[in-house]
Amino acid sequence: MSIERRYKPAMDDEYADDYYDTISVNSSVPNRRSVSYGRRPFNRSQSQNTVYYSLMNLDGAETFEMNGRWEGKNRDGGQEATTYEKWRNSKWNSFSTGESVDYVLAYEDITKAGHAHFEEKRKMFEFNLQQAGLLLERDETQTIHFVKIHAPKAVLCQYAELLKLRLPIKLNDNERITNVLTKTLNKILDYCSIKLDKTIFPAEQYKLTFEYSRDKDYLFDSSAKDFFKTSTRIMIIDYILEREKYGEDVNSNGIKKLLSDGVYKAAYPLHDGDLNRENSKRKLLLDHWASVSQWIKYQPIDEIKEYFGVKVALYFTWLGFYTHMLIPAAMVGLLCFLFGIFSLYQDAVVDDICNMDIIMCPRCDKYCDYWKLSESCTYAKVQHFIDNPATIFFAVFMSFWATLYMELWKRYSAGIAHRWGLTGFDILAEPPRPEYLMKLANVKKRKLNVVTLVEEPAVSYWKVKLPSMIFSFSIVLLWILLTLSVVFGIIIYRMSLMTSEVIYSYSIKYTIYTVPVIAAVLNLICIQILSFLYDKLAHKLTEMEIHRTQTEYDDSHTLKSYLFQFVNYYSSIFYIAFLKGKFVGYPAKYNRIFGYRQEECNPGGCLMELSIQLGIIMIGNQAMNSLVEMTVPILVKMYKTFKVSTGIERAEKEKHQVIICCNQWTEDYKLNDFDETCLFQEYLEMVLQYGFVTIFVTAFPLAPLFALVNNVFEMRLDAKKFIQYYRRPVPTRVKNIGVWYQIMTTIGRISVISNAFILAFSSNFIPKLVYAMKLSEDHSENGFLNHSLAVFDVRDFENGTAPERSAFSNITTCRYAEYRTGPNDDPRYKRPLIYWQVMVARLAFIVAYQNLVSFVIMAVEWAIPDVPRRLNDQIKKEAYRTNEMILQYESQQAKERVRRRFVDGPSNSQDLSSATDSRKTPSNRSSGVFYDAVA
Repeated sequence: MSIERRYKPAMDDEYADDYYDTISVNSSVPNRRSVSYGRRPFNRSQSQNTVYYSLMNLDGAETFEMNGRWEGKNRDGGQEATTYEKWRNSKWNSFSTGESVDYVLAYEDITKAGHAHFEEKRKMFEFNLQQAGLLLERDETQTIHFVKIHAPKAVLCQYAELLKLRLPIKLNDNERITNVLTKTLNKILDYCSIKLDKTIFPAEQYKLTFEYSRDKDYLFDSSAKDFFKTSTRIMIIDYILEREKYGEDVNSNGIKKLLSDGVYKAAYPLHDGDLNRENSKRKLLLDHWASVSQWIKYQPIDEIKEYFGVKVALYFTWLGFYTHMLIPAAMVGLLCFLFGIFSLYQDAVVDDICNMDIIMCPRCDKYCDYWKLSESCTYAKVQHFIDNPATIFFAVFMSFWATLYMELWKRYSAGIAHRWGLTGFDILAEPPRPEYLMKLANVKKRKLNVVTLVEEPAVSYWKVKLPSMIFSFSIVLLWILLTLSVVFGIIIYRMSLMTSEVIYSYSIKYTIYTVPVIAAVLNLICIQILSFLYDKLAHKLTEMEIHRTQTEYDDSHTLKSYLFQFVNYYSSIFYIAFLKGKFVGYPAKYNRIFGYRQEECNPGGCLMELSIQLGIIMIGNQAMNSLVEMTVPILVKMYKTFKVSTGIERAEKEKHQVIICCNQWTEDYKLNDFDETCLFQEYLEMVLQYGFVTIFVTAFPLAPLFALVNNVFEMRLDAKKFIQYYRRPVPTRVKNIGVWYQIMTTIGRISVISNAFILAFSSNFIPKLVYAMKLSEDHSENGFLNHSLAVFDVRDFENGTAPERSAFSNITTCRYAEYRTGPNDDPRYKRPLIYWQVMVARLAFIVAYQNLVSFVIMAVEWAIPDVPRRLNDQIKKEAYRTNEMILQYESQQAKERVRRRFVDGPSNSQDLSSATDSRKTPSNRSSGVFYDAVA
C-alpha cells in the first residue's frame, strides 16, 4: 500500500516538533512486519516507525493532512477521519489487536560475524516465553527491533498463586476510628494546604487482602478490570523473564544473562504515557508530586506504590517521614545557634581573648613567629555560636530525637506495610535469585523451604558461604585501611603546610581558616574518588557470597558498602574530634610524626575546626550528589538519543519512503535503565547525612537545618529524575527498608557516645565547669583563659625550633594551651593536680551523660510499641472475618454437594470430584516453576 505524506503550513505547533524531529525506515523493505506470537496470526498493513515514535497501523489510510486530522479510506471505501490525539492514544502503548503492552524487549538486527547465534537464542527464549503463556508481538519496522509482551489473565492467576501475592478480596472494611486529636490535626493540615488535593489524588478505598489461590477464587473479585494492577502484571512478567531458558546448557536461562551478552539491548516495562499525555499517571505524578512547587504537600505514596512498586514507594515514604522529623531538630538547633549569637558579649572567655595582650608560642618550628591571642578574636566569637551552654541541652535533645524518630518510623511503617498488603510477608516466601539457582544448578544437596514447602538447592555454610564471607570482608577491611592511610596522608599534609614558607608569609588569621578549609576540600575529593572505586568492587564481593534472595543480597551489599563509607566519610572528623591536639606535647618537647609537629587546637578548642570540616564534607557532598544526580541522567539520555538518531539517519539515506510514527516503547528506549543501584545510592546518601546530623551534631547545630533544606528539594528532584529520565522500574516486594533500619539504630547508639566525648574533650565545657566550681571565687568564668594557658620560657626551646625571625622584641615567655607547671615551678612543665581533676570530671561526665541518655532511650522504646494497638486489633479482626468467609463458603459448598448427591445420584458426585481435582492440578504443577529453568 502506498502512503502519501503532505505537509501544510497550517500544522499545529503542538505537534510540529514531534513530526519534524522523527526519522523513519522505508516501508518497502520486504518481510518487515509486526509479528504476533501466542495467538492466531493476523494481517495488517506494513507501516514504519522510528526509535522516537511508534508503529501506527495505517491500514486503509491514503493521506495524512497536516491539519491535526487523519483522512483516509476505510476498508469499505468510505471516508473516515479521526483526530490525531484519539489515534495516538489508541496505538501509543498497545498491541495492534488492542492488548496492553506490559513489557518490552529491544534488540538490534545485526549480521556481524560471531553474532549469528544471537538470533537462535532469541527464538528459543521467545518460544519458551510463549510456552509459559505470554503473548508476544514483534515490531521489526526499524533498526531497533522490539518484542512486545502481554500477560493474559490465566498466566497472571497462575503466577500470582505461585508468588503468594496478597490481592484484594470482596470483603471490605471501611470502618476507621478517629479521635478528636486526629480530626483537629486534619483540619489544621487542610487549612494550611499541606494535605493532598482529593480531586487530583482521591483517597483510595482500603481493601482487605488475602494470599491469592485459584482454589479460593470466590474470595476475589477476579473479574474486575483492575484486579491485576499494572505493577502486578510487570512483576509477574519479570519473574518469568528471569527464569526462562534460551539454550540447552544448564546455565542458559534468564533475561539478565541475555542482556549482559548483548543478545538483547534492553528489557523494560513501559511508562503509561509520555510527559505530555494529560490522562496518564506519569504526567499526573510529574506535575503534582515531582514538582518543586509542591514541596510543602504530602506525597501521594499510594499512587507511587501503584506506579513504581513497593520498594521505590517505601524509599520515598521513609524520606518524607525523615524530612518531617527533621523539622523540630532544625528548629531547636537554630535556637541554640541564635542563643550563642545573643549571648556572645556575655561570654568572659571570648572577651578575654579579644582584649587581653597575650603572646602565644609559635604554631610551627623555625618559620613561624610568636603571635597575639587577640588575632583569633573572630575565630573565638564564631566558635561561641557552637560551643555555648545550650550545646549540652541540644546534645541530649538530639539523642532523644534519634530514638523517637526510629520508634515512630517503626510504628508508621507497620501501618504502611499493612495497608499495602505486606503483613506476614516472609523472606522465605521470596523466590530465589536466578543467579543463585544458576550457580547451584549442579548441586545435589536439597533443602525443604518451610514456607513454600518446595525443595531448594542448598549450599554448605561452613565449606562455601563462610569462607566466601571471610574473604569478602577481608577485602573490605583492606579498603578501610586504605582509607585510613589516605586520611593519615592528609594529616601529614596539614602538618607540613603549617611549616611552609608560603603560609608563613600570611598572617595568623589567614592560616587559622585556610589550612582547615584546604584540607577539608582535599579530603572531600579523596572521599568521592574512593567511593566511586569501591562501589564497583562491592557488587563483585557480594556476588561471591551466594545469597539466596535479592533481599539477602541487598542487605549484604548495603552492610559492606556502609562499613567502608562510614570510615571514608567520618574518619577525618573523628580525628579532629578525638585526636587532634590531645598528644601534642609542649614547646620544649613536642611529640612528632615523621619529624613534623602534631597539629594543635586553638585556645578555645577544636570545636570550630570540627564544624568547618563537618560542614564542608556534609554540604559539599550533598551539593555534588545533587549535581551528579540531575546532570548524569540528562547527559546519558542525550547520548542515547544521539546514537539512535545517527543510526536512523544512516538508514534513512538508504530508503526512499518516510512516514511518521510514535509509540511508548521507543520513547522509553532512550531513557536510563533503572537498576538496583539507583535506590541504594539514594539510601546511602541519606543515611550518611543522618550520621552527620546525629553523631557530630554538637559540633554543628545547624546540620539538621541544612539537612532539612536539602531533603525538601532532594525528595522532589529524585521523583522528577525517576519519572522523566529513567525507565519504569520493575516493582519489588519488600516489607521494610531492610538493613538500613539496623544501621540507623546503630548510628543512634554511636551518637550518644560520640557526643559525650565531643562535649568532654573537644570543647571547654568541662574545664570551665571545674574552674567555676573549684577555683573561681565568684563561681564564674572570669579568669578562666589565663588559668588554662601554661607559661613557657623561650630559652627552653629545642635546638633549631625557635623562630628564625620575629616581629616581637624582648620576648622572654610565651603561652600555650595546656595544663602544665611553669618554668619556675618544681618540677618544670609537668602535669599539675588540676589537670587530673579535669580529666576525672571529663570521664565522670561521659559516664553520667551516657547513662542518662540511655535511660531516656529505654523509656521511649518501652513507652512506644512497635505496632499500634489499633492496628494489631485491625489485623486480628481482618483475619477472623476472612476465615469466617472461607468457612461459610466451604460450608455452603458441602451442603450443595450433599444435596446434589441425593438428587442426581452418585455419578454426578464423581464428576464433581474429578472437576475439583482438575482445578487443583495447575496449582500443584506450578510449584515446580521455580526450578524448571535450571532443571
